Amino acid sequence: QVQLVESGGGLVQPGGSLRLSCTASGRIFKINNMGWYRQAPGKERELVASIKSGGRTNYGDAVKGRFTISSDNSKNTVYLQLHTLKPEDTAVYYCNAETVVVDTAIRILEVWGQGTLVTVSL
Repeated sequence: QVQLVESGGGLVQPGGSLRLSCTASGRIFKINNMGWYRQAPGKERELVASIKSGGRTNYGDAVKGRFTISSDNSKNTVYLQLHTLKPEDTAVYYCNAETVVVDTAIRILEVWGQGTLVTVSL
């Protein structure tokens, strides 16, 4: 019904930058909010950043001032700009979206992407 496709992960040196992208497709009537979460080995999944359809953003404490989330509503796409990367930012980054879909009824559907690996290392 709704799919999220992420891109942009990879290997980067400490202090470097990356940009992640996530595009939603499918039977989408509206997207309420999109965001990024991450999960490092042996740790729980945590919020990185989220953005509502009206533009309000929210950031996890660990990334405030270093990461920036933005979106292009016309493309159903959310971006995450990562700056001043640290080894502790190494994780699988997952895109998340709360969508409104219309088929036999109007439903709110939460969707996850498959994840993209970000590795920060020399």
